[in-house]
Amino acid sequence: MGFKENLKRELGYSGVLVKELASRSGVNRRTIDNYLNTHNSMPSADAAVRIAGVLGVTVEYLITGHDKRNYPSLSSDPRVVLKNLETLNKRDRKIVLNLIKFLREMEDQEKNH
Repeated sequence: MGFKENLKRELGYSGVLVKELASRSGVNRRTIDNYLNTHNSMPSADAAVRIAGVLGVTVEYLITGHDKRNYPSLSSDPRVVLKNLETLNKRDRKIVLNLIKFLREMEDQEKNH
């Protein structure tokens, strides 16, 4: 995926409106619309940094679909889990991971019955 698709996906994930992105980033709304609607339209480095900052992602992610931690391109739900998991202390991470494991086991049991 390219910048256009990654920006669209990130806007949907974050819930940020184009006009809000324009206001918060200082990038003209028409310019952002151009990025979203024109094939191969790429922002300047400065604009990409400001857009990424508002959306809470890296420029690398917007350009390539991968971030600096080398996560594969993920749908929004797993990304929410990863972002929040990173902010938890070790004990709480373990609780969340055990909960996920428990839910998977329950789902597997239901499938086998």
